[in-house]
Amino acid sequence: MTDESVGSGTCGATLRGMPSSPGSTESFRDVWLITIGHTLTHWYPATFYLLLPLIGQELGLSYVQIGSILSCQAVASALSNVPGGLLADSVGRKGLLLAASLFWVGTPYLLMGLSREYWLLLGCAALVGIGNNLWHPTAIPLLAKRYPERRGLVVSIHGMGGNIGDAVAPLVVGAMLAVINWRNVMVLNVIPGVMMSCAILVLLGGLQLGIPQSPSRPSRAPRDLLRDLGRLVTNRTVVLLSTTSAFRAMTQGALLTFLPVFLAAKLGYSSTSIGGCLFAMQAAGFAAAPVAGHLSDKMGRRRIVVSSMAVSAVVLVVMALAGQSTGFVLLVAFLGLFLFAIRAVLQAWLLDATPPSMSGTSIGVMFGTQAIGTAVGPLAAGALADAYGLIAAFYFCAATIIVANMFIFLMPGPSTDETPSPAHAPVPK
Repeated sequence: MTDESVGSGTCGATLRGMPSSPGSTESFRDVWLITIGHTLTHWYPATFYLLLPLIGQELGLSYVQIGSILSCQAVASALSNVPGGLLADSVGRKGLLLAASLFWVGTPYLLMGLSREYWLLLGCAALVGIGNNLWHPTAIPLLAKRYPERRGLVVSIHGMGGNIGDAVAPLVVGAMLAVINWRNVMVLNVIPGVMMSCAILVLLGGLQLGIPQSPSRPSRAPRDLLRDLGRLVTNRTVVLLSTTSAFRAMTQGALLTFLPVFLAAKLGYSSTSIGGCLFAMQAAGFAAAPVAGHLSDKMGRRRIVVSSMAVSAVVLVVMALAGQSTGFVLLVAFLGLFLFAIRAVLQAWLLDATPPSMSGTSIGVMFGTQAIGTAVGPLAAGALADAYGLIAAFYFCAATIIVANMFIFLMPGPSTDETPSPAHAPVPK
């Protein structure tokens, strides 16, 4: 499997239980249902970011301990991402996997709301990290294979669901915190996730993604999956995109951890106001996500990724220089317009470079390295904040997004990364 050969495969798969026409209205309803589920998988972490300052204050946690909670979640995610991708490629009942993942993500937050021990918070965070790894390797390849010619758009719509969860959750929870305490918020938060997982199980429980079998393409044994995994992780395009995603995740993890802390500790914002700031940042991201995805289908992934990350770096530096001023808050939304819009573009670019039979695993590889970045980011930024003050965390964010962008310039030529794969390209053997 060379970089060139894996870039050609796209479709080669059919959906059982879905209409045969990918452009039909009925089939697109499933896109929106999966997108709503994705909204909730992001709702819970976005809620937790807003609650972290309150949790840290009640339990007397340091900045490093606050960062370590999210780092623990990211480490568990990193260790389970590739197995989750292999499972997604091996199990046909995609609807069942999606329902199980959503249920698994939401339930540990109920335990967090009942906990008074720091170590129990770490354990629950690890469970969230494991559960979330069933969703993305299942949902993203499912949509990409269904709509190969509109891959950037549909993956971005799915990503937009995550951005909506990231944006709306702080706004809603910030308002709830004005009435009830953070523990009650975490308990009530579980209800919509459980209800949505039941809806997915009922409406998509029979949804399957099958690859037609033939004498030249028999069903693969576990050792074949592991062999293909070895080839995948030596693919230059996959490695560079995953590394880029890891450094971008450092930026995002550190930013989402310490932006609420900065707004509360240095600017004296209330929980409601902090929720409004996070909403503005994420709302800009979900508004830009489908635009970025569509443009990447037309103009190529590289241009969109490079320009967005370059602007993000500049904005982060200006935010750090602005310090405790109104200019800092005004830049938050502008940052979201670029930083959060390219997640799905990176995912679509990765799927352009991998065969359909390994698409879930390739997403697992990307999210695994991304989880490492998410684990390192809050810890490193927390250590810098303890040593040099909170503003140092934002300089760290700017540095990591610059490094992420540098890896894009090491990518192979435009044959596989500049344009999406054709809808009926042959599947690599």
